[in-house]
Amino acid sequence: QVQLVESGGGLVQAGGSLRLSCAASGTILSISAMGWYRQAAGKQRELVATITSGGSTNYADSVKGRFTISRDNAKNTAYLQMNSLKPEDTAVYYCNAGLFSFTTRVWQNSWGQGTQVTVSS
Repeated sequence: QVQLVESGGGLVQAGGSLRLSCAASGTILSISAMGWYRQAAGKQRELVATITSGGSTNYADSVKGRFTISRDNAKNTAYLQMNSLKPEDTAVYYCNAGLFSFTTRVWQNSWGQGTQVTVSS
């Protein structure tokens, strides 16, 4: 069994910073791309940022220059550093990754349980 667990959400004032973590655990042999998505109340889930296994990154226009995605392959963990936060960044943030299990020998598109980020004005 493989899973993703997010942490690091919370309440912050506008202009502040938060760092989210996403740890993959279980019978993992390999991890492909990892990404962060968010879903605000009443809205569809949207892409925030992705990072490939080789470190190439991609960002939504709304977060470019403010958010930074990174990963530590040795720890099977991805991070999202969020600076200059705005009230419109308020959402539940979800981690996503392709995980290959050495027991099932299949790729699994996995999602974490989500972590709430609230930015007050």
